[in-house]
Amino acid sequence: MPMAMQPRRSTRLLGAILAGGQARRFGSDKAQALFEGARLIDRVAAALSAQCAAVVVCGREEAGFACLPDWPEPGLGPLGGLAAALRHAGEQDFDGVLSAGVDVPDLPFDLATSLAGEGAAIVESQPVVGLWPVSAAPLLEAFLAGGGRSLYRFADHVGARRVELPRALMNVNYPEDLI
Repeated sequence: MPMAMQPRRSTRLLGAILAGGQARRFGSDKAQALFEGARLIDRVAAALSAQCAAVVVCGREEAGFACLPDWPEPGLGPLGGLAAALRHAGEQDFDGVLSAGVDVPDLPFDLATSLAGEGAAIVESQPVVGLWPVSAAPLLEAFLAGGGRSLYRFADHVGARRVELPRALMNVNYPEDLI
């Protein structure tokens, strides 16, 4: 069942950097890794800041950023960060959340426009990158309570559109991905 964004003159978005992963394949803290002279977390924050009223980092503490712990607990993968962001967005009167992993350093500065439309949307090749209406929060809470952990399954559960961007986004899993 697709969910509509609340009708308003302009949509107020919260940018959410999902950064709670262990980075086992990468071997060190991805957020601090450099790509083209800038930390990955700063590159993602810049792209989200260009499109959102505020930006938070989910799943970790990061100096210089507003941070949210994963909800309802750590260890739930990207859905724990998304759940925290959606709850926070609802409490702060945002319409939706524009989410991205900390490992997508080439995030488009017009991503929200590309994903805009009816209900939720994810990038086909990168499901952590998505646009989620605040109305998805209780659905995600129930999904997690029922043992759900797959972002693709949750996206299907809420009828999220899968959007193919003109170019594939980077997905940094190994240090050599930054070369």
